[in-house]
Amino acid sequence: MPYALAIFDLDGTLVDSFPWFLRTINDVADRFGFRRVRDEDIEELRHASTREILSRLEVPVWKLPAIARYARRLKGEAAAEIPLFAGTDAMLRTLAENGVQLALVTSDSEVNARQKLGASAALFQHFDCAASLFGKAAKFRRVIRRAGAVPKNVISIGDEVRDIEAARAVGVACGAVSWGYAASSALQALSPDYMFAQMDEIAAALCGNAGWISEA
Repeated sequence: MPYALAIFDLDGTLVDSFPWFLRTINDVADRFGFRRVRDEDIEELRHASTREILSRLEVPVWKLPAIARYARRLKGEAAAEIPLFAGTDAMLRTLAENGVQLALVTSDSEVNARQKLGASAALFQHFDCAASLFGKAAKFRRVIRRAGAVPKNVISIGDEVRDIEAARAVGVACGAVSWGYAASSALQALSPDYMFAQMDEIAAALCGNAGWISEA
């Protein structure tokens, strides 16, 4: 069905930050005293929920705000080396041209988000950034109110289990992308409304052209 508002995640959904994450995570682990990620851990973690990842890496929950602030600073310094996924700009422009409002909800800062999005940032009407790992649902509700939308006409699109959980919590549709941080099978197990295998499938689904979508 056509949607009036699309709420996007940033990292792993619109921008290809996973390679940067893998280069950076162990420096963050050493700084904040949690378990390092070994090469053999990566695939297992891609099948885990956020809470499971924190548990397996023995991340102290009380340190999460400080870790998030530090990670945002590192991302800001590395923004030039974190590219958009191919086709992102064209997809966002197609949505905007078809009257879909665009919102961004991310744990990153708005400054970093705008820098990584580049010219595409101008296509977004709503930014709600610096979300905590488990605070996306509240930000979804706020964005929906600002946009003057009703939940049945809203879809959230992300690449992690917590994106699907947040969408379910506020009663909006959810789409999951197969090219991000979480493994495609882990996302499919939660039965998202749409499972996108290619970037151009998003615009086709949201603008009402069912011929291009891959529904879970």
